[in-house]
Amino acid sequence: MASSPRQLFDVVVVGAGPAGVVAALRAARLGASTALITRDQFGGMAANDGPVPVRTLAQAARLIREARQLPLFGIAGGEPWLDYARLLARVRDVTADARRHTLLRDDLERAGVDIHEQAGTARFVDTHTVESDNAPRLQADKVILCAGGASRPLAVPGFDLAATHSDAWHLSSVPPSLVVVGAGATGVQVASIFNAFGSQVHLVEIAPRILMSEDQEVSEAVTAAMEASGIQIVASAGTIDRFERRVTGVRLTHSARDGQHSIDAALAVVAAGWVAATAGLDLDRAGVQTDRRGYVQVDEHLRTTVPHVFAAGDVTGRALVVHEAVREGLVAATNAVLGATAVLSPQVSPIGSFTDPEYASVGLFDSLPRPIIDGRQTGFCKLIVDRELHLILGCHVVGERAVELAQLAATAMAAKMPVEQLALVPFSFPTYANALGRTAILAAIELDHTGMWAVEHLETAVEVGVA
Repeated sequence: MASSPRQLFDVVVVGAGPAGVVAALRAARLGASTALITRDQFGGMAANDGPVPVRTLAQAARLIREARQLPLFGIAGGEPWLDYARLLARVRDVTADARRHTLLRDDLERAGVDIHEQAGTARFVDTHTVESDNAPRLQADKVILCAGGASRPLAVPGFDLAATHSDAWHLSSVPPSLVVVGAGATGVQVASIFNAFGSQVHLVEIAPRILMSEDQEVSEAVTAAMEASGIQIVASAGTIDRFERRVTGVRLTHSARDGQHSIDAALAVVAAGWVAATAGLDLDRAGVQTDRRGYVQVDEHLRTTVPHVFAAGDVTGRALVVHEAVREGLVAATNAVLGATAVLSPQVSPIGSFTDPEYASVGLFDSLPRPIIDGRQTGFCKLIVDRELHLILGCHVVGERAVELAQLAATAMAAKMPVEQLALVPFSFPTYANALGRTAILAAIELDHTGMWAVEHLETAVEVGVA
């Protein structure tokens, strides 16, 4: 292939997901001539087959569940019917709108960033030069890798018969049955959404429980709710042996302690983890090294093993969530332009998933007025509090609006707010925020060894019904 004309920049950013977009904008606003190159559409996984489309499908699932509750409120209506083709059209409209209006495209153009979209896989030619099939060669003093991640493949026979979560969002119709392999955040979301759409769902996990990275009480609560909704959960599944084609779809075979088992379904979706999307980047040409898991090695300044090459986002494997990718993009660009002095400091990092029920991390849920009113009583709210300093160290929530509740807790944690101060925040009544307020009050009372806090603030305690 003949080499294309070479363009010179101070900074070249590879990848236009949240990390890459923020890195490119930061570099440009610091005065660096900047190019941004992306393999596919602008916005990366987050906009095109991650949080944006997932949240849209989860909203459809929520509406179906709420429609089924209409008779409880004396509202007549039949069983909701899903037009999946129209829903996918809605997903496409939302993702396109997100790419146009919420991903800083206009800001990048105003800042003078040279954007190369649909360029194909970018790859290093040498330590300072990046090329791709559909864009000119880009040479830069500094390079920032924000190539993102990809679904982890399984090295088992017949894996090509299985789909990924990305494929699941692009089906032409809802499958009558579905087996999901992997019960982390992605797998649980896929299972929850398609269960609401009417699929018979098996959720298979080789670990002893689903959501292994979450608090055990969160896992147990979500498990109970999912099983009650009809999802069949297979934990401690042992080894995934193979996938086989069947007339009606695909068969998954796995070997557990009690022997070999098979599950037949119209579709198998594998959500068994996330890997760095470094295939084809030719990192060895630049001398950039990866760790044993395949993620790009970076130091505290997000500098790779090559001093002028930085990395941010999923490709580093540090924190696989959008808000952390944004922070990393900002730090990487700052160090690339101004010198490696900025450090990615520890921050409160809320995570959550739009399942049914929702859960999130950063008193009993079923005794609060708002969940009772809405008929959504499954869940709980738990605060982790330092017994000496009374600072909030963590929060786990399962239930309706859990993700939003975790954001409130994250704000209190970031402000280093003692639990007693959070307990005195006047949350509107009746709201789901009362779950957090009530839990804070209970924690404050438990930590009050003199008994004076409850006496002095009895009125607040009475208002939320804990006294």
